[in-house]
Amino acid sequence: MGCCMSKQQVARANRAAKWKTTGIVGLRDSNLKTLPSQVLDLARSVRTLDVTHNKLVDLPVEIGGLINLQRLMVAENLLQRLPSSLGKLQALKVLALDENKLTTLPDELGLLVRLERFSVSLNSLSSLPSAIGSLRNLTLLNISHNRLKQLPESLGSCYSMEELLANDNLIEELPHTVCNLTHLKSLGLDNNKLAQLPTLLLKECTSLQSLSVHGNPITAEQLQLMESFDEYEGRRRRKFDKQLDANVLLGSKGLDEGVDLKLMNKV
Repeated sequence: MGCCMSKQQVARANRAAKWKTTGIVGLRDSNLKTLPSQVLDLARSVRTLDVTHNKLVDLPVEIGGLINLQRLMVAENLLQRLPSSLGKLQALKVLALDENKLTTLPDELGLLVRLERFSVSLNSLSSLPSAIGSLRNLTLLNISHNRLKQLPESLGSCYSMEELLANDNLIEELPHTVCNLTHLKSLGLDNNKLAQLPTLLLKECTSLQSLSVHGNPITAEQLQLMESFDEYEGRRRRKFDKQLDANVLLGSKGLDEGVDLKLMNKV
């Protein structure tokens, strides 16, 4: 028995040594219910923490001690809440919280000023904190498959945003501040309750190449009458022409991306 325990201890020590050397903690598919104390003990050494597909109900307050953490992957768990100490992860650039049981996000999320990619799809969020507007370096926000009825006005302050995915929610209206997102290239709004879009969306979002609004009350005719629709349509076509010229393998939706007027007319 002692020999067995000794081997386990050696294995744990070797694992911790590897984590410290590489800065990468990989615990995906490990059937975890709590975060191992070994991880928290490494503190400043951890740069990537991947605990995807486990059974974590919450994250410990002590996670705020991983101050050099740049990538935190906690998708496919059972998270019901996030600790406010998450805001101490000032070096964080990537945060994946998809497929959990989150109903709210802490205001401290706005302290993650270096965050570039944030995905929290397949949860039960009914709102987003206004503090999200402090994420000026955010290029990707995926909030699809939640229960959102509206988006905060502050979202328009995420000036670096290039991709905003808000499909499969209950959104009835977009804040006009979305028009401030001049770097926005892709906007996914499928299966919401949108009857119209901000009047100047296509005029002000001059980088927009893909706009998807299938499954909404808005009509194709309304979109075609929006100011600068022709300019947007030109960008969209050029994008797909480039993909075809480069023989890019298209996804399952193929060319049915962006505003598909024929499909919308059938809805």
